[in-house]
Amino acid sequence: MRATLTSPYNHRIHYKETGAVWKLSTLFLEHIPFDTHELIFFCIGTDRSTGDTLGPLTGSHLSESPLFPFPVVGTLEKPLHALNLQQQLEEIQLANPSAFIVAIDACLGKSSSIGQLLLHDGPIQPGKAVGKDLPPVGDISIKGIVNVAGFMEHAVLQSTRLHLPFEMSKILARALQLAYGRYKS
Repeated sequence: MRATLTSPYNHRIHYKETGAVWKLSTLFLEHIPFDTHELIFFCIGTDRSTGDTLGPLTGSHLSESPLFPFPVVGTLEKPLHALNLQQQLEEIQLANPSAFIVAIDACLGKSSSIGQLLLHDGPIQPGKAVGKDLPPVGDISIKGIVNVAGFMEHAVLQSTRLHLPFEMSKILARALQLAYGRYKS
């Protein structure tokens, strides 16, 4: 099942931008089908690399919220990463072939883009920055630029300060919760 979209989209909002939670929630309302029971959030990443914690941190925030009723795959306790991603995708596709998946992951980018949250029409290609060959994930994707791309990406992810993905994950989780709350009212 796909949301009704007239054209591809790609939106960017810096997590510190004034009104970021409200602006993100508006984008999420426009592009995430909160009206379906088949909505699943895949929060990709690992707690073993600070730069790759955006997904599991966001997943933990969402799964701990009693106000967010959707299934979340990938938390700090049970991360969704390279070793179990294919299996989780296959299980979801078998159990619920019409699931609408929102994929959330950290990524690397230009130094001027660090801190931006990107909403994109289409899947994430997880592990690309560190040369992993993993399946594309998601009907739409939310990416957070946590550090600079271009050289020794694995080391860059390992040495990223935890503060940035942590703060970005709080904004992202609040915006998703607000979007769902706005949808319900």
